[in-house]
Amino acid sequence: MRILLTGSSGWLGRFLAPRLRRDGHAVIGLDIAPGADTQVIGSVADRALVDRVFAEHGVEAVIHAGALHKPDIARFAAQAFIDVNVTGTLNLLQAASRAGHDRFVFTSTTSLMISEAIRAEAGSAAIWLDEGTGPLAPRNIYGVTKLAAEGLCRLHHLEHGLNCVVLRTARFFPEEDDTLRDWSGPNLKANEFLHRRLTVEDAAEAHVAALDRAPVLGFGEFVISAPTPFARTDAEALKRDAAAVIRRLFPDAAALYADRGWRLPASIGRVYDARRSETLLGFRCRTDFAAVLDALRTDTPLPFAHDPGYVAPKDLVQSKSRSGGPS
Repeated sequence: MRILLTGSSGWLGRFLAPRLRRDGHAVIGLDIAPGADTQVIGSVADRALVDRVFAEHGVEAVIHAGALHKPDIARFAAQAFIDVNVTGTLNLLQAASRAGHDRFVFTSTTSLMISEAIRAEAGSAAIWLDEGTGPLAPRNIYGVTKLAAEGLCRLHHLEHGLNCVVLRTARFFPEEDDTLRDWSGPNLKANEFLHRRLTVEDAAEAHVAALDRAPVLGFGEFVISAPTPFARTDAEALKRDAAAVIRRLFPDAAALYADRGWRLPASIGRVYDARRSETLLGFRCRTDFAAVLDALRTDTPLPFAHDPGYVAPKDLVQSKSRSGGPS
C-alpha cells in the first residue's frame, strides 16, 4: 500500500517508516520538519496541502502519528492544539473517506485518560486504567484535543464506513521526564515498564498490527503499553508498598537495582492494562520489565532508549523560526 505517515520526522516516525517499508509498503512522510523519511514539508492543519498530497501520491491508507504533545503546552497556544490535533485529524479523515480508504490508524495517548483526580493519586489503591475507564476528563489541552480527535475517528467510521484503529500509547519518549526531576532518567524509565511505558520499537509494531487489523475491527480503541506483571488484586499493595510487590514477583530486582544505584518505586498510583490489545488487536509488546532486569543481570545495554539531549525535529524548526534562521 501507499501509506501517508504524518509525523514522519518525529521519534516514532523514524522507526515506523522503515518498519512499514520492510513489509513492502510505500511510505509518504508528511511533517513540518525535514527528515530522512519525510517527502512533504507542511502541516496537517493545511487542508489544501492534505488534499494535494492525496491527489499527487495516490495515498491508500493513513497512519496519523503527527501531533502537538504535552510538552508543547509551554510553547504553543491552545488554538495551535485545536488546529493541529483536531482540525488536522479532520482534514485527514475527510480526505481518506473521499478516497474510499478501508483503514486509518490514529496515534492517541493514555494521557487523555488521566483526570486531575487520577493524577492526584489520592486513593488507597492504584487506579487500573484500560479502555473501559471513564468518564474521561482530560486535564490539559493536549488530552482534550486528542480525545476530540478520537471522537472524529469514531464518527467517520459510523458515518462513512472508514475503518479506524485508535492506539492510546503509553510513554515511549527518549528524553527526560519534564516533571519528575528527582529520579535519574534510566531508573525512572525502567520503573515505568511495570505500569506505563513501552519502547518506540514496540510502538511502531503496534501501528503495523493496527494497519493490518483495521478492516476486521472496523473501529477500536486500544491501550498500548508493556504488559504489566501486576494483577488487579495488587492494587492496594502497590499503593501502600510497591517495592514489596515487585520483590515478590522479581526476587532479585532490588539487588540488581542496588548495583546500579537505582531505586524501586515506593508507591505506584496507576497501572495501564493493555490486555485488550492482545486479545483483539493480536499485539503484545516484546519488551517488558523482565527484559529490563535481564539486561541488568547480563550487563548488556538496556532495552529502551534514553537520550536526555533529544530535541524533536519540529522544536528545532520552531527554534530556528523564532531566531530568524531558515526553517
